[in-house]
Amino acid sequence: MFFYIVYGKYDAWRENFHSNIRQSKLKISKLMHPQMWRTAAALCGRLTAVNQIIRTNSDMAEFREIFSKAQHIAIITGAGVSAESGVPTIRGAEGRWRTWKTQDLATPECFSRHTSRVWEFYQYRRELSLKAEPSTAHRAIAECEARLRRQGRSLVVITQNIDELHQRAGSRHVLEVHGNLFQTRCVSCGDVEINHKSPICPSLQGKGSPDPDTPDALIPVKDLPRCDEKGCDGLLRPHVIWFGETLDSQILTKVEKELETCDLCLVVGTSSVVYPAAMFGPQVASRGVPVAEFNTKTTANTPRFKFHFPGRCAESLPAALARHESEVI
Repeated sequence: MFFYIVYGKYDAWRENFHSNIRQSKLKISKLMHPQMWRTAAALCGRLTAVNQIIRTNSDMAEFREIFSKAQHIAIITGAGVSAESGVPTIRGAEGRWRTWKTQDLATPECFSRHTSRVWEFYQYRRELSLKAEPSTAHRAIAECEARLRRQGRSLVVITQNIDELHQRAGSRHVLEVHGNLFQTRCVSCGDVEINHKSPICPSLQGKGSPDPDTPDALIPVKDLPRCDEKGCDGLLRPHVIWFGETLDSQILTKVEKELETCDLCLVVGTSSVVYPAAMFGPQVASRGVPVAEFNTKTTANTPRFKFHFPGRCAESLPAALARHESEVI
């Protein structure tokens, strides 16, 4: 039930939970935000509903009818949406940078041991995201949000992506579960700042090539991004959630509120294997709320949802979110 604790696969967390607790010497009370406890308790009584198999269909006309009546829509987005903008996913062949898997680089331990390498990796990801353009799916979501807002309805984006493409497309109400690639956090004073510099610091100019034959730049830590706060000069890190880290409790509280109040949910471009986000859709479905999955392939959660629309999000989502004939504005 504690799938809200750590970013990563639930199975891996379950196997390593007790050893991680002993190593870090943290108590459960420190790991668990009060909202997480309430969520776990509430879901205990809904396990049967969450695991219930639903007859999934791909009837767009039926979905559109439900969409036309929904007042509060939650859209959960994953890497598949950004992949259509040219931003590689973190899994499979695309998830490798040089010879390393993203899961091995995006950890506090790797940052501590190989700080220069990790910053090279994020320099690459930042430049890639800066050059990327929002996809048709990003724009369809943003346009729908703006249109519904004028009608007194609402749409929230709950995203696992860290590339800001939703915001660049025009979305206003965005909750970033895994942080933001264009924010930094000082490891000394904790200051968080927005940072769109390219490169983020002079020493990273031209660095970060993903070519497997490229050697590490081995940049001295003193020359890597530093804090601008007066009297600090501490080392900066990307303000993102790394594997093994706890999620932001304030963001989770906001996500929980949206999941508990939405009357329609879309799960877009996610393989539903990274927790806790993988349980967001099933949690909504457990309330009897229609959930529609838009993905190139079926997932482990597909049987739990009312709808599944196969194919590229850029092709299926615009039609799903287009103005309905019943809309006045």
